[in-house]
Amino acid sequence: MNPLEQYGWISFFNDHHIKTNTNKDFQVGRVISLKGFKYHLITASGESEAELSGKLLYGAEPGLLPRVGDWIYYLDYDTQGYITEVFPRLNVLSRRNPGNRTERQILAANIDYALIVQGLDRDFNLMRLDRYIVQITACGIKPVIILNKEDLISDREVIHKEVARLQRNCPVYFCSTLEQSGLEDLYNQVLVPRKTHILIGSSGVGKSSLLNALMDDIHLKINTLSASTHKGKHTTTTRDLFQMPNGSLVIDTPGMREFGIALEDEITSSGLFPAIDELAGNCRYADCQHLGETGCAVVQAYENGSLDPKIYDSYLKLVKEQKHFEVKIEDRKRLGKQFGKMVREAKEYRKKYKY
Repeated sequence: MNPLEQYGWISFFNDHHIKTNTNKDFQVGRVISLKGFKYHLITASGESEAELSGKLLYGAEPGLLPRVGDWIYYLDYDTQGYITEVFPRLNVLSRRNPGNRTERQILAANIDYALIVQGLDRDFNLMRLDRYIVQITACGIKPVIILNKEDLISDREVIHKEVARLQRNCPVYFCSTLEQSGLEDLYNQVLVPRKTHILIGSSGVGKSSLLNALMDDIHLKINTLSASTHKGKHTTTTRDLFQMPNGSLVIDTPGMREFGIALEDEITSSGLFPAIDELAGNCRYADCQHLGETGCAVVQAYENGSLDPKIYDSYLKLVKEQKHFEVKIEDRKRLGKQFGKMVREAKEYRKKYKY
């Protein structure tokens, strides 16, 4: 068996390797951590460090640079490797860049399952949960809901009913890292050997505590809750891929205060709201956006109470956010074209009047 199969090496990547590996000096690795300019890789011979080659460092677009979870080619020079190429990706988990409303930030690549962790305290938020599910599903990743701190509630059924309001076909698990409850189900039913999972959620929901509880041979730094806010302090500051004792792969991530929508397709036509899609077939117009058009079955269902207001409110909010994101991208493209035209005109002017 290829030792890389333990880290998610499948036929998709192997086929690319067979077709493109013309240079026998190129070796294969997977990015398991990125700290500064140093990439930490898992390879057939163990762990290794690498930096970007000049070709990638100066010639690649930001979105094409290696991320945690990427498979890459690298050249090994003594103790230092140089990454020369990034393999095609199965998918990427992305969000709108918190520092820039028009850019997409890639969090990790080649992911099978996204484990959405929320705490059953002040962090539990149905609308935020729906936001996560929409973006994750659009990225081609299977969402799993993990509700931590179940020791703070008296009745699971109340929370189950709340989550069911979203009408999402997502598995839901309850656990408590404090009382060590529900962990066996997570370990045996959620974490799939050789598949890549990513933990996402806000600060203080217990992602690092959860990972610690599921894994015996690592100890992540965990801070106690802030006494005044009851919110967890940031502890995980980088994205790292770990191999669990059962052979599953888990990427830990820093807490995310924002998880902005940044989709390739429109929310209104990409099947991201099953409850709305079910009604949409009865709309008068096939291209109905469900934003108040005449004969819209979705709006009618909302008004007569047969569509849960939470679902429609979430839909409206995310459509508005996505439209804003798309408009900003178009503005950037238009400005880029205008700038390019100005540069070409300036060059022609210099040629014409050069003496």
